[in-house]
Amino acid sequence: MKKNIKLIINAFKHLRKFFIHKYWVGLYCFKCGLYWRGLVHDLSKLSPTEFFESIKYYQGDSSPINAAKKDKGYSLAWMHHRGRNKHHYEYWTDNYDEGTTCIEMPFIYVVEMLCDYLGAARAYWGKKFTYTAEYEWWLNKSKTAKMHINTNKFITIVLKSMADYERLGRNPIDILNHNNLYNIYQQ
Repeated sequence: MKKNIKLIINAFKHLRKFFIHKYWVGLYCFKCGLYWRGLVHDLSKLSPTEFFESIKYYQGDSSPINAAKKDKGYSLAWMHHRGRNKHHYEYWTDNYDEGTTCIEMPFIYVVEMLCDYLGAARAYWGKKFTYTAEYEWWLNKSKTAKMHINTNKFITIVLKSMADYERLGRNPIDILNHNNLYNIYQQ
């Protein structure tokens, strides 16, 4: 009985975290001119495969996917999610038996991935969020991420620019102008 109550509580907490994340991703996507992507972002998280594993492993301060991987060595929710959501660089990898081929992400999906990273940090870090901390997180993550070099370079440039704006007292969200991002993507 206690386990069932905990799962019900986790379901509501997970939904709250999901909607906080979606709010921030939507805000960032709208700023970037990706209105549709902001609206449909991560809807697969409401599917049974993703939702039930997420409530089972819900912690509140980090992704339940990481907790599932730590517990079982894999996450069915993650395998389901990355295969249906083009804003994850893992969607754009193939040829695993030969060491993994990384495919460059199209502009709209790499921008949505950027918004996803920012939205996740906002949801999990709350008031402790800073663009500088997000850039530092990215520098660590990018060391092991198997993604196309241009995709990595784009995220690095944008997050560094946002951290620099923050440090200078300017509004980091100004970086997220669609034309500005497209010019960085084309470099």
